[in-house]
Amino acid sequence: MAANTISLSISSTSRNLSSLQTRVLIPPRTICFPLSSSKSKPGELSLSSTTISKSRVRAGASQLVNEPLNENRPMTSPTIVEVDLGSRSYPIYIGAGLLNQSQLLQRHVHGKRVLVVTNERVAPLYLDKTVDALTRGNPNVTVESVILPDGEKYKDMDTLMKVFDKAIESRLDRRCTFVALGGGVIGDMCGYAAASYLRGVNFIQIPTTVMAQVDSSVGGKTGINHRLGKNLIGAFYQPQCVLVDTDTLNTLPDREMASGLAEVIKYGLIRDAEFFEWQEKNIEALLARDPAALAYAIKRSCQNKADVVSQDEKESGVRATLNLGHTFGHAIETGFGYGEWLHGEAVAAGTVMAVDMSYRLGWIDDSIVERVNNILKRAKLPTTPPESMTVSMFKSIMAVDKKVADGLLRLILLKGPLGNCVFTGDYDREALDATLRAFSKS
Repeated sequence: MAANTISLSISSTSRNLSSLQTRVLIPPRTICFPLSSSKSKPGELSLSSTTISKSRVRAGASQLVNEPLNENRPMTSPTIVEVDLGSRSYPIYIGAGLLNQSQLLQRHVHGKRVLVVTNERVAPLYLDKTVDALTRGNPNVTVESVILPDGEKYKDMDTLMKVFDKAIESRLDRRCTFVALGGGVIGDMCGYAAASYLRGVNFIQIPTTVMAQVDSSVGGKTGINHRLGKNLIGAFYQPQCVLVDTDTLNTLPDREMASGLAEVIKYGLIRDAEFFEWQEKNIEALLARDPAALAYAIKRSCQNKADVVSQDEKESGVRATLNLGHTFGHAIETGFGYGEWLHGEAVAAGTVMAVDMSYRLGWIDDSIVERVNNILKRAKLPTTPPESMTVSMFKSIMAVDKKVADGLLRLILLKGPLGNCVFTGDYDREALDATLRAFSKS
Protein backbone atom coordinates (compact mmCIF):
# COMPACT_ATOMS: atom_id res chain seq x y z
CA MET A 1 0.00 0.00 0.00
CA ALA A 2 1.31 3.46 -0.90
CA ALA A 3 2.69 5.62 1.88
CA ASN A 4 0.17 8.37 1.19
CA THR A 5 -2.77 6.09 1.87
CA ILE A 6 -4.48 5.61 5.22
CA SER A 7 -6.73 2.56 5.32
CA LEU A 8 -9.41 2.16 7.96
CA SER A 9 -11.57 -0.81 8.73
CA ILE A 10 -13.76 -2.08 11.54
CA SER A 11 -14.60 -5.52 12.73
CA SER A 12 -18.16 -6.72 13.01
CA THR A 13 -17.75 -8.00 16.55
CA SER A 14 -20.63 -7.23 18.88
CA ARG A 15 -20.45 -4.14 21.05
CA ASN A 16 -22.12 -3.69 24.42
CA LEU A 17 -24.30 -0.60 24.05
CA SER A 18 -26.74 -0.26 26.90
CA SER A 19 -30.16 -1.26 25.66
CA LEU A 20 -32.91 1.27 25.02
CA GLN A 21 -36.55 0.47 25.62
CA THR A 22 -38.01 2.21 22.60
CA ARG A 23 -40.22 1.36 19.68
CA VAL A 24 -37.43 1.86 17.14
CA LEU A 25 -34.98 -0.84 16.26
CA ILE A 26 -31.82 -0.15 18.26
CA PRO A 27 -29.00 -2.66 18.50
CA PRO A 28 -27.73 -3.23 22.06
CA ARG A 29 -24.16 -1.99 21.90
CA THR A 30 -21.80 0.89 22.57
CA ILE A 31 -19.05 1.71 20.18
CA CYS A 32 -15.50 2.88 20.10
CA PHE A 33 -12.69 2.20 17.70
CA PRO A 34 -9.27 2.82 19.26
CA LEU A 35 -6.19 2.83 17.11
CA SER A 36 -4.55 -0.58 16.98
CA SER A 37 -1.11 0.00 15.56
CA SER A 38 0.20 -3.42 16.56
CA LYS A 39 -1.73 -5.03 13.71
CA SER A 40 -1.21 -2.32 11.13
CA LYS A 41 0.73 -2.76 7.96
CA PRO A 42 3.25 -0.07 6.96
CA GLY A 43 1.33 3.06 5.92
CA GLU A 44 -1.97 1.64 7.19
CA LEU A 45 -4.09 2.40 10.23
CA SER A 46 -6.57 -0.23 11.37
CA LEU A 47 -9.38 0.12 13.88
CA SER A 48 -10.84 -2.39 16.29
CA SER A 49 -13.89 -2.26 18.52
CA THR A 50 -14.23 -1.87 22.25
CA THR A 51 -16.63 -0.31 24.73
CA ILE A 52 -16.48 3.33 25.76
CA SER A 53 -19.81 4.09 27.40
CA LYS A 54 -22.47 2.43 29.47
CA SER A 55 -24.73 5.48 29.66
CA ARG A 56 -28.42 5.11 28.87
CA VAL A 57 -30.15 7.31 26.33
CA ARG A 58 -33.31 8.81 27.76
CA ALA A 59 -35.96 10.44 25.60
CA GLY A 60 -39.37 11.81 26.38
CA ALA A 61 -42.61 11.52 24.50
CA SER A 62 -42.92 12.69 20.91
CA GLN A 63 -43.40 16.44 20.50
CA LEU A 64 -44.55 18.67 17.68
CA VAL A 65 -42.40 20.91 15.55
CA ASN A 66 -42.28 24.46 16.97
CA GLU A 67 -43.19 23.29 20.48
CA PRO A 68 -41.17 25.27 23.04
CA LEU A 69 -38.91 23.63 25.58
CA ASN A 70 -40.89 21.89 28.31
CA GLU A 71 -39.76 23.49 31.56
CA ASN A 72 -42.02 21.30 33.69
CA ARG A 73 -40.56 17.98 32.57
CA PRO A 74 -38.82 16.08 35.38
CA MET A 75 -35.06 16.45 35.11
CA THR A 76 -33.09 13.38 34.11
CA SER A 77 -29.37 12.83 34.02
CA PRO A 78 -27.85 13.47 30.62
CA THR A 79 -25.98 10.92 28.59
CA ILE A 80 -22.31 11.91 28.64
CA VAL A 81 -19.80 11.16 25.90
CA GLU A 82 -16.22 12.11 26.76
CA VAL A 83 -13.79 13.57 24.24
CA ASP A 84 -10.47 12.24 25.54
CA LEU A 85 -7.72 14.80 24.96
CA GLY A 86 -5.77 14.43 28.19
CA SER A 87 -5.80 17.65 30.20
CA ARG A 88 -8.07 19.24 27.57
CA SER A 89 -10.73 16.53 27.66
CA TYR A 90 -14.35 17.65 27.81
CA PRO A 91 -17.85 16.18 28.04
CA ILE A 92 -20.67 16.13 25.51
CA TYR A 93 -23.95 16.26 27.43
CA ILE A 94 -26.87 14.77 25.48
CA GLY A 95 -30.50 14.80 26.54
CA ALA A 96 -33.89 16.49 26.46
CA GLY A 97 -34.43 19.65 28.49
CA LEU A 98 -30.76 20.18 29.36
CA LEU A 99 -31.07 23.96 29.14
CA ASN A 100 -33.23 23.65 32.25
CA GLN A 101 -30.30 22.14 34.15
CA SER A 102 -28.26 25.26 34.86
CA GLN A 103 -25.52 23.44 36.73
CA LEU A 104 -24.38 21.73 33.52
CA LEU A 105 -23.39 25.04 31.95
CA GLN A 106 -22.31 26.92 35.06
CA ARG A 107 -19.66 24.39 36.03
CA HIS A 108 -17.85 25.18 32.77
CA VAL A 109 -18.01 28.99 32.97
CA HIS A 110 -14.68 30.55 33.84
CA GLY A 111 -14.76 34.01 35.42
CA LYS A 112 -17.78 36.27 35.78
CA ARG A 113 -18.33 37.48 32.21
CA VAL A 114 -20.03 35.57 29.41
CA LEU A 115 -20.64 36.46 25.75
CA VAL A 116 -23.37 34.48 23.99
CA VAL A 117 -22.96 34.42 20.21
CA THR A 118 -26.15 33.50 18.35
CA ASN A 119 -28.14 34.46 15.25
CA GLU A 120 -31.40 36.14 14.29
CA ARG A 121 -33.30 32.84 14.02
CA VAL A 122 -32.12 31.18 17.22
CA ALA A 123 -32.07 34.22 19.53
CA PRO A 124 -35.88 34.62 19.81
CA LEU A 125 -36.21 30.93 20.61
CA TYR A 126 -33.41 30.14 23.05
CA LEU A 127 -31.36 33.20 24.03
CA ASP A 128 -33.38 34.09 27.14
CA LYS A 129 -33.39 30.47 28.29
CA THR A 130 -29.63 30.24 27.81
CA VAL A 131 -29.02 33.46 29.76
CA ASP A 132 -31.21 32.11 32.55
CA ALA A 133 -29.28 28.83 32.60
CA LEU A 134 -26.01 30.75 32.87
CA THR A 135 -27.14 33.08 35.67
CA ARG A 136 -29.77 31.19 37.70
CA GLY A 137 -28.67 31.18 41.32
CA ASN A 138 -25.40 32.78 40.27
CA PRO A 139 -25.86 36.59 40.38
CA ASN A 140 -22.13 37.23 40.04
CA VAL A 141 -22.19 36.22 36.38
CA THR A 142 -23.14 38.84 33.79
CA VAL A 143 -24.05 37.91 30.23
CA GLU A 144 -23.65 39.92 27.05
CA SER A 145 -24.93 38.74 23.68
CA VAL A 146 -24.26 39.42 20.02
CA ILE A 147 -26.86 38.44 17.42
CA LEU A 148 -25.47 37.76 13.96
CA PRO A 149 -27.27 37.41 10.63
CA ASP A 150 -28.22 33.84 9.82
CA GLY A 151 -26.71 31.78 7.04
CA GLU A 152 -23.54 30.33 5.52
CA LYS A 153 -23.05 33.44 3.37
CA TYR A 154 -22.34 35.41 6.56
CA LYS A 155 -19.60 33.07 7.75
CA ASP A 156 -16.93 35.60 6.85
CA MET A 157 -14.47 38.07 8.31
CA ASP A 158 -16.89 41.01 8.31
CA THR A 159 -19.41 39.11 10.43
CA LEU A 160 -16.70 37.72 12.70
CA MET A 161 -15.64 41.28 13.49
CA LYS A 162 -19.05 41.90 15.06
CA VAL A 163 -18.14 39.34 17.74
CA PHE A 164 -14.81 41.03 18.42
CA ASP A 165 -16.49 44.46 18.45
CA LYS A 166 -18.95 43.33 21.13
CA ALA A 167 -16.24 41.65 23.22
CA ILE A 168 -13.98 44.69 23.13
CA GLU A 169 -16.77 47.20 23.72
CA SER A 170 -17.87 45.09 26.73
CA ARG A 171 -14.27 45.02 27.99
CA LEU A 172 -14.25 41.27 28.35
CA ASP A 173 -11.00 39.92 29.78
CA ARG A 174 -9.16 36.62 29.53
CA ARG A 175 -11.34 35.06 32.21
CA CYS A 176 -14.47 35.44 30.10
CA THR A 177 -16.34 32.60 28.40
CA PHE A 178 -17.83 32.68 24.91
CA VAL A 179 -20.96 30.57 24.31
CA ALA A 180 -21.98 29.43 20.82
CA LEU A 181 -25.77 29.13 20.62
CA GLY A 182 -26.86 27.95 17.18
CA GLY A 183 -25.92 25.70 14.31
CA GLY A 184 -22.64 24.97 12.60
CA VAL A 185 -22.02 28.49 11.30
CA ILE A 186 -22.40 30.05 14.75
CA GLY A 187 -20.32 27.31 16.39
CA ASP A 188 -17.50 27.69 13.88
CA MET A 189 -17.42 31.48 14.13
CA CYS A 190 -17.79 31.69 17.90
CA GLY A 191 -15.05 29.07 18.34
CA TYR A 192 -12.71 30.95 16.03
CA ALA A 193 -13.46 34.20 17.84
CA ALA A 194 -12.70 32.49 21.17
CA ALA A 195 -9.44 31.09 19.78
CA SER A 196 -8.38 34.54 18.62
CA TYR A 197 -9.72 37.01 21.20
CA LEU A 198 -6.93 37.97 23.60
CA ARG A 199 -5.10 34.98 22.06
CA GLY A 200 -7.61 32.53 23.46
CA VAL A 201 -10.55 32.48 25.89
CA ASN A 202 -12.80 29.65 27.03
CA PHE A 203 -15.89 28.74 25.08
CA ILE A 204 -18.91 26.42 25.25
CA GLN A 205 -20.92 24.89 22.42
CA ILE A 206 -24.74 24.72 22.57
CA PRO A 207 -25.64 23.30 19.14
CA THR A 208 -29.26 23.66 18.01
CA THR A 209 -29.24 21.76 14.69
CA VAL A 210 -28.73 18.08 13.90
CA MET A 211 -25.67 18.98 11.82
CA ALA A 212 -24.03 20.76 14.75
CA GLN A 213 -25.13 18.25 17.38
CA VAL A 214 -23.72 15.19 15.61
CA ASP A 215 -20.65 16.74 14.02
CA SER A 216 -19.49 20.36 13.90
CA SER A 217 -19.76 21.19 17.62
CA VAL A 218 -17.45 18.30 18.55
CA GLY A 219 -13.73 18.28 17.89
CA GLY A 220 -12.61 21.90 17.92
CA LYS A 221 -12.69 22.78 14.23
CA THR A 222 -13.42 26.50 14.05
CA GLY A 223 -13.21 29.02 11.26
CA ILE A 224 -14.73 31.09 8.48
CA ASN A 225 -15.05 30.85 4.72
CA HIS A 226 -13.08 32.67 2.02
CA ARG A 227 -14.64 33.53 -1.31
CA LEU A 228 -12.24 31.03 -2.93
CA GLY A 229 -12.94 28.13 -0.58
CA LYS A 230 -14.86 26.92 2.44
CA ASN A 231 -13.28 26.87 5.92
CA LEU A 232 -9.87 27.93 4.65
CA ILE A 233 -9.33 30.32 7.58
CA GLY A 234 -9.57 28.91 11.10
CA ALA A 235 -8.02 27.07 14.01
CA PHE A 236 -8.32 23.88 16.02
CA TYR A 237 -9.67 25.07 19.37
CA GLN A 238 -11.55 22.81 21.79
CA PRO A 239 -14.57 23.89 23.85
CA GLN A 240 -15.01 23.42 27.59
CA CYS A 241 -18.10 21.32 26.94
CA VAL A 242 -20.80 20.62 24.38
CA LEU A 243 -24.39 20.75 25.61
CA VAL A 244 -26.84 19.00 23.26
CA ASP A 245 -30.40 19.77 24.31
CA THR A 246 -32.38 17.63 21.90
CA ASP A 247 -35.51 19.71 22.57
CA THR A 248 -33.99 22.45 20.41
CA LEU A 249 -34.62 20.23 17.40
CA ASN A 250 -38.36 20.76 17.88
CA THR A 251 -38.06 24.14 16.14
CA LEU A 252 -35.68 23.00 13.39
CA PRO A 253 -37.07 23.34 9.84
CA ASP A 254 -37.57 20.07 7.98
CA ARG A 255 -34.94 20.95 5.37
CA GLU A 256 -32.28 21.45 8.05
CA MET A 257 -33.35 18.26 9.81
CA ALA A 258 -32.69 16.30 6.62
CA SER A 259 -29.43 18.15 6.01
CA GLY A 260 -28.03 17.02 9.35
CA LEU A 261 -28.74 13.39 8.58
CA ALA A 262 -26.05 13.45 5.87
CA GLU A 263 -23.41 13.55 8.61
CA VAL A 264 -25.14 10.77 10.56
CA ILE A 265 -25.13 8.57 7.46
CA LYS A 266 -21.44 9.33 6.93
CA TYR A 267 -20.41 7.65 10.20
CA GLY A 268 -22.02 4.41 9.15
CA LEU A 269 -20.33 4.39 5.77
CA ILE A 270 -16.77 5.08 6.93
CA ARG A 271 -16.48 3.16 10.20
CA ASP A 272 -19.70 1.79 11.70
CA ALA A 273 -21.56 -0.59 9.39
CA GLU A 274 -24.00 -1.70 12.06
CA PHE A 275 -25.00 1.91 12.65
CA PHE A 276 -25.65 2.28 8.91
CA GLU A 277 -27.85 -0.82 8.99
CA TRP A 278 -29.78 0.70 11.90
CA GLN A 279 -30.20 3.91 9.89
CA GLU A 280 -31.65 1.97 6.96
CA LYS A 281 -34.34 0.64 9.31
CA ASN A 282 -35.01 3.95 11.05
CA ILE A 283 -34.45 6.81 8.59
CA GLU A 284 -38.18 7.64 8.49
CA ALA A 285 -38.28 7.72 12.31
CA LEU A 286 -35.42 10.21 12.28
CA LEU A 287 -37.18 12.43 9.74
CA ALA A 288 -40.34 12.23 11.86
CA ARG A 289 -38.27 13.46 14.85
CA ASP A 290 -38.91 10.36 16.92
CA PRO A 291 -37.15 11.39 20.16
CA ALA A 292 -35.75 7.95 20.93
CA ALA A 293 -34.37 7.52 17.42
CA LEU A 294 -32.83 11.00 17.46
CA ALA A 295 -31.31 10.49 20.90
CA TYR A 296 -29.69 7.25 19.78
CA ALA A 297 -28.42 8.65 16.47
CA ILE A 298 -26.93 11.72 18.17
CA LYS A 299 -25.27 9.64 20.88
CA ARG A 300 -23.76 7.10 18.51
CA SER A 301 -22.60 9.81 16.10
CA CYS A 302 -20.93 11.69 18.96
CA GLN A 303 -19.23 8.52 20.14
CA ASN A 304 -17.79 7.98 16.68
CA LYS A 305 -16.68 11.61 16.37
CA ALA A 306 -15.23 11.75 19.89
CA ASP A 307 -13.19 8.61 19.36
CA VAL A 308 -11.71 9.86 16.09
CA VAL A 309 -10.88 13.27 17.58
CA SER A 310 -9.25 11.60 20.59
CA GLN A 311 -6.95 9.73 18.21
CA ASP A 312 -6.19 12.54 15.79
CA GLU A 313 -7.15 16.00 17.05
CA LYS A 314 -5.61 18.04 14.22
CA GLU A 315 -6.47 15.86 11.24
CA SER A 316 -3.08 14.44 10.39
CA GLY A 317 -4.54 11.04 9.54
CA VAL A 318 -7.63 9.20 10.70
CA ARG A 319 -9.70 12.34 11.34
CA ALA A 320 -9.59 13.19 7.66
CA THR A 321 -11.87 10.22 7.01
CA LEU A 322 -14.71 12.18 8.62
CA ASN A 323 -14.69 14.26 5.44
CA LEU A 324 -16.26 11.61 3.21
CA GLY A 325 -18.05 13.52 0.45
CA HIS A 326 -16.83 16.88 1.76
CA THR A 327 -14.24 17.60 -0.92
CA PHE A 328 -16.91 17.36 -3.62
CA GLY A 329 -19.48 18.94 -1.29
CA HIS A 330 -17.36 21.96 -0.38
CA ALA A 331 -16.78 22.55 -4.09
CA ILE A 332 -20.55 22.61 -4.57
CA GLU A 333 -21.04 25.08 -1.73
CA THR A 334 -18.28 27.37 -3.00
CA GLY A 335 -19.16 27.13 -6.68
CA PHE A 336 -22.93 27.34 -6.32
CA GLY A 337 -22.79 30.08 -3.70
CA TYR A 338 -22.56 29.85 0.09
CA GLY A 339 -25.99 29.24 1.54
CA GLU A 340 -27.71 28.26 -1.71
CA TRP A 341 -27.46 24.64 -0.63
CA LEU A 342 -27.23 23.62 3.01
CA HIS A 343 -23.98 21.96 4.03
CA GLY A 344 -25.58 18.53 4.44
CA GLU A 345 -27.23 18.77 1.05
CA ALA A 346 -23.88 19.43 -0.61
CA VAL A 347 -22.23 16.65 1.42
CA ALA A 348 -24.97 14.22 0.38
CA ALA A 349 -24.36 14.86 -3.32
CA GLY A 350 -20.60 14.77 -2.65
CA THR A 351 -20.95 11.43 -0.88
CA VAL A 352 -22.69 9.93 -3.91
CA MET A 353 -19.83 11.20 -6.08
CA ALA A 354 -17.20 9.72 -3.74
CA VAL A 355 -19.05 6.40 -3.72
CA ASP A 356 -19.31 6.48 -7.51
CA MET A 357 -15.57 7.04 -7.79
CA SER A 358 -14.89 4.24 -5.30
CA TYR A 359 -16.95 1.90 -7.49
CA ARG A 360 -15.15 3.00 -10.67
CA LEU A 361 -11.86 2.15 -8.96
CA GLY A 362 -13.18 -1.34 -8.23
CA TRP A 363 -12.95 -0.80 -4.48
CA ILE A 364 -16.62 -1.47 -3.58
CA ASP A 365 -19.40 -3.50 -5.12
CA ASP A 366 -22.55 -2.09 -6.68
CA SER A 367 -24.73 -3.03 -3.69
CA ILE A 368 -23.06 -0.29 -1.61
CA VAL A 369 -23.65 2.23 -4.39
CA GLU A 370 -27.31 1.30 -4.45
CA ARG A 371 -27.71 1.42 -0.67
CA VAL A 372 -26.09 4.85 -0.42
CA ASN A 373 -28.29 6.31 -3.13
CA ASN A 374 -31.36 4.74 -1.57
CA ILE A 375 -30.85 5.99 1.99
CA LEU A 376 -30.00 9.53 0.86
CA LYS A 377 -33.12 9.69 -1.28
CA ARG A 378 -35.22 8.40 1.61
CA ALA A 379 -33.62 11.11 3.76
CA LYS A 380 -34.87 13.67 1.21
CA LEU A 381 -31.34 14.69 0.28
CA PRO A 382 -29.95 15.44 -3.20
CA THR A 383 -27.88 12.78 -4.93
CA THR A 384 -26.54 14.93 -7.78
CA PRO A 385 -24.88 18.36 -7.73
CA PRO A 386 -26.60 21.48 -9.11
CA GLU A 387 -26.79 21.60 -12.90
CA SER A 388 -24.68 24.77 -12.94
CA MET A 389 -21.62 22.92 -11.62
CA THR A 390 -19.09 22.07 -14.33
CA VAL A 391 -16.04 19.80 -14.39
CA SER A 392 -13.73 22.81 -14.51
CA MET A 393 -15.48 24.40 -11.50
CA PHE A 394 -15.04 21.23 -9.47
CA LYS A 395 -11.36 20.93 -10.40
CA SER A 396 -10.43 24.56 -9.73
CA ILE A 397 -12.16 24.65 -6.33
CA MET A 398 -10.93 21.21 -5.25
CA ALA A 399 -7.36 22.30 -6.07
CA VAL A 400 -7.37 24.56 -2.98
CA ASP A 401 -9.02 22.01 -0.69
CA LYS A 402 -7.40 21.66 2.75
CA LYS A 403 -6.57 18.02 2.04
CA VAL A 404 -4.26 18.91 -0.85
CA ALA A 405 -0.66 18.07 0.09
CA ASP A 406 2.32 18.95 -2.12
CA GLY A 407 -0.07 19.61 -4.98
CA LEU A 408 -1.74 16.19 -4.62
CA LEU A 409 -5.49 16.04 -3.98
CA ARG A 410 -6.19 13.40 -1.37
CA LEU A 411 -9.71 11.99 -1.10
CA ILE A 412 -11.73 9.90 1.30
CA LEU A 413 -13.09 6.91 -0.57
CA LEU A 414 -14.82 3.69 0.41
CA LYS A 415 -12.83 0.49 0.01
CA GLY A 416 -13.86 -3.04 0.91
CA PRO A 417 -16.97 -4.04 2.86
CA LEU A 418 -19.35 -1.41 4.21
CA GLY A 419 -17.74 0.53 7.07
CA ASN A 420 -14.27 0.68 5.52
CA CYS A 421 -12.58 3.63 3.86
CA VAL A 422 -9.22 5.06 2.81
CA PHE A 423 -7.76 8.56 2.89
CA THR A 424 -5.47 8.57 -0.09
CA GLY A 425 -3.87 10.38 -2.98
CA ASP A 426 -3.00 7.08 -4.63
CA TYR A 427 -5.81 6.58 -7.13
CA ASP A 428 -6.30 6.53 -10.89
CA ARG A 429 -6.96 10.14 -12.00
CA GLU A 430 -9.12 8.85 -14.81
CA ALA A 431 -11.62 7.55 -12.24
CA LEU A 432 -11.90 11.05 -10.74
CA ASP A 433 -12.32 12.57 -14.21
CA ALA A 434 -14.97 9.99 -15.11
CA THR A 435 -16.95 10.74 -11.94
CA LEU A 436 -16.80 14.48 -12.54
CA ARG A 437 -17.96 14.01 -16.14
CA ALA A 438 -20.81 11.75 -15.01
CA PHE A 439 -22.14 14.27 -12.50
CA SER A 440 -21.42 17.64 -14.12
CA LYS A 441 -21.18 19.38 -17.45
CA SER A 442 -17.87 19.53 -19.28
